[in-house]
Amino acid sequence: MSQKIRIAIIGAGPSGLAQLRAFAAIRSSIPPESFPEIVCFEKQSDWGGMWNYTWRTGVDENGEPVHGSMYRYLWSNGPKECLEFADYTFDEHFGRPISSYPPREVLFDYIEGRVRKARVRDAIRFDTAVKSVTFNQQTQRFAVMVNDYLNERCYSEHFDFVVVASGHFSTPNAPEFPGFETFPGRILHAHDFRDASEFKGKNVLLVGSSYSAEDIGSQCYKYGAKSITTSYRTRPMGYQWPRGWQEKPLLESVQGHTAFFADGSRSQVDAIILCTGYKHHFPFLDDSLRLRTDNRLWPLGLYEGVVFTSNPRLMYLGMQDLWYSFNMFDAQAWYARDVMLGRIKLPERAVMKQENAAWREKELEIGNDAQAFTFQGDYIRRLIARTDYPDLDTDAINRIFLQWKKDKKADIMNYRDRVYPSVLSGTMAVPHHTPWMEALDDSLQAYLEPSTLNPR
Repeated sequence: MSQKIRIAIIGAGPSGLAQLRAFAAIRSSIPPESFPEIVCFEKQSDWGGMWNYTWRTGVDENGEPVHGSMYRYLWSNGPKECLEFADYTFDEHFGRPISSYPPREVLFDYIEGRVRKARVRDAIRFDTAVKSVTFNQQTQRFAVMVNDYLNERCYSEHFDFVVVASGHFSTPNAPEFPGFETFPGRILHAHDFRDASEFKGKNVLLVGSSYSAEDIGSQCYKYGAKSITTSYRTRPMGYQWPRGWQEKPLLESVQGHTAFFADGSRSQVDAIILCTGYKHHFPFLDDSLRLRTDNRLWPLGLYEGVVFTSNPRLMYLGMQDLWYSFNMFDAQAWYARDVMLGRIKLPERAVMKQENAAWREKELEIGNDAQAFTFQGDYIRRLIARTDYPDLDTDAINRIFLQWKKDKKADIMNYRDRVYPSVLSGTMAVPHHTPWMEALDDSLQAYLEPSTLNPR
């Protein structure tokens, strides 16, 4: 490169960290005077994004909307073997086999281990919230205005490229039902759920039938809820739930503690948790720069799922409906890096839009989960083939996904006790020292050092 470029990354969660890692991977191959100047803005005080747990809900200590939807006692609901970084294995990080479904603090430690090794922290400005991003057509540069809460100042800087890595699981989609305004119990969205033990002894209603309802319901059951009711709009989840857990058609209304459902049935409930998804929400972006999509495998408007078609100097990471996660963010970050460096030449805008439309048509042909994760795995392989990211056997990962689905169908409350081999190292995971239903301490120390559970 003959001229240094400036790149802004919005968010230091898994996607933003993947982008930083992608540039770190080529630092030694580019002369220092030509290496891009990269600034990552993170409104939280630490990295990790959603995996950076906070007890706070509503607004944070700076008055910003709380980003995280993470809760205590969360354990991975998918095999770790399906999200393993191709350049940093669990074996390398922990130095020994661990289980296939680790808790939040363990996964955070793994995410952090890679970026600590890559030494990217100095590029991040913490406690700094992006407030505005605009684009100047004449200069072909972005103006990024931020609020630096540590130094109590607002300022703007200019960049040649912007990478939006702020995620899409932080702005709740929160419908209202008749009777909510007089319900005598607690109503909250999954975004504000923090501790399942709060609902011990209570009759809990979860509105929704996807992963949040499944997992939060399981957590509440595990920590002593009196009963669990999940309410579905389209179809039930269909698992063999334990005694005290029932599925109902969509909630219609609430009167006092009584919930009424579309099939005419009713249930007594003490708390209602809305597991109704999230919105892609980018209030800091100029209207012309905003991605408009719902939760799709192929969001229209992003060429190769990354490049904003209307302005190819703007990148979005991790905006898809997720089967894959960490390793997909990597594939996208490596691709975005090479687009920004000019290593990958983009076609004309009309061609990008045509290709987007063609991929959306392929998405619409998907009829089941296996086809969905195969579609996303093939997408990842296509991105990887354009860059120097280590090869990833997505066919092998898809086989683990398929087994995972079977294991959940066979035993929804105990599938986390199953183990799988690493696609990268071949290492077989080992069962956790305590079955998931009995593992009430989710800390990193308790996970790695069972002897600390019963000190003498």
